Amino acid sequence: HDGLLDRADVPTLAATVGYSPRHLERLMREEVGAGPLGLARAQRAQTARTLIERTDLPFSEVTWAAGFGSIRTFNETIQEVYAATPRELRTRAGRSAKGDFTTPPHRGEVTLSLRGRESWDGGGAGWAGVPVRLPFRPPLEAGQLFGHLVATAVPGVEEWTGSTYRRTLRLPRGHGILEVAPPRAGERHIAGSLLLTDLRDLTAAVHRTRWLLDLDADPVATDSVLLADPLLEDAVRRHPGRRVPRTVDPTEMALRLVLGQQVSTRHARDLTGRMVARLGEPIRDPVGGLSRLFPEPSAWLTADDADLAMPGARRQAIRTLAAALDDGLDLGPGADWATARESLALIPGVGPWTIESIAMRALGDPDAFLSGDLGVRTAARALGLTSDRHLLDHAEAWRPWRAYAVQHLWALGRHPINHLPAPDRVPA
Repeated sequence: HDGLLDRADVPTLAATVGYSPRHLERLMREEVGAGPLGLARAQRAQTARTLIERTDLPFSEVTWAAGFGSIRTFNETIQEVYAATPRELRTRAGRSAKGDFTTPPHRGEVTLSLRGRESWDGGGAGWAGVPVRLPFRPPLEAGQLFGHLVATAVPGVEEWTGSTYRRTLRLPRGHGILEVAPPRAGERHIAGSLLLTDLRDLTAAVHRTRWLLDLDADPVATDSVLLADPLLEDAVRRHPGRRVPRTVDPTEMALRLVLGQQVSTRHARDLTGRMVARLGEPIRDPVGGLSRLFPEPSAWLTADDADLAMPGARRQAIRTLAAALDDGLDLGPGADWATARESLALIPGVGPWTIESIAMRALGDPDAFLSGDLGVRTAARALGLTSDRHLLDHAEAWRPWRAYAVQHLWALGRHPINHLPAPDRVPA
């Protein structure tokens, strides 16, 4: 999903996921009906179609941005996959076949700054804006999903404008900014924009945004299991389609969760914001107030004690985790869940709550369960699950969707993560 095959070859992909090239080819053909190269080709075609239909980039730029090696290959692939030429796709979408936008954008109205031109952010790295529509399976409970992101937003890295969630992205070839808004009633997609310094990162940016918002979840499958429990039935019926707020970067999420251990949501947000201001790479937001990329693991390793102003035990946990991440610890959605948990458990100062939170939000384990979380325990007591043992035993009925049960339990409490802020109370 990060477009690795546009930057490397099949043996590199196979080594990344721990298989031989032949075994990976066989597995993928059995599971999805195509090998790695076939899937990469289909992904390039989809990326190209997005750029053809949603932007006015010249087709030569689309070829480069989608990862094709030549105009000829681009034209042949589009014709074969969509039974239409690029020009026909663009005409059907109601856009011109040429187009040339260099006008500075207004919020919510992103226009294009093509590669090689002076950008409308005043110089430096050029930006390209791509409007996107991200479909999902309904229903989707957007209030808690976006509420969680807004309540935990790290200043400089994330912001809520009152109607739109925005955040910075560190991408394989450059960096970017995603901008998404909660869907209106009846909509089956989330509308937004991606601003990128390198359009070849479009595929990665789209998939990271989808992962952040858990848009590939099957809410019908999830809710059908949780509805069978009388204790959760009312909550699920009133708010179907809850999603797990995930992350655009597993290493970022892991470091943020360690920083936020045993402190309030607000304190965790403020502490992380101070760390980002000291250690994060500056960027220039062309249309908003974002200013930093979240620091890479190497930045935490080279920071001195004055920069890491926090209790000594937490500082050591951060440095040990950063060293493991810098050394290749994989906490992303393709990692082995059991192996990742075992590796995290070896880090002093990283306890069960943090491990399960990372499993839920970074690894993407739908059955991750925060049995020791204060909000989960409080909600469980209110439902009549009067002990930790009682909660764990009862939660067996929620498998394999306990991470989604956690969202419903959290929603029973009075906490800012459970809803979007009022328009006049936008977090600073």
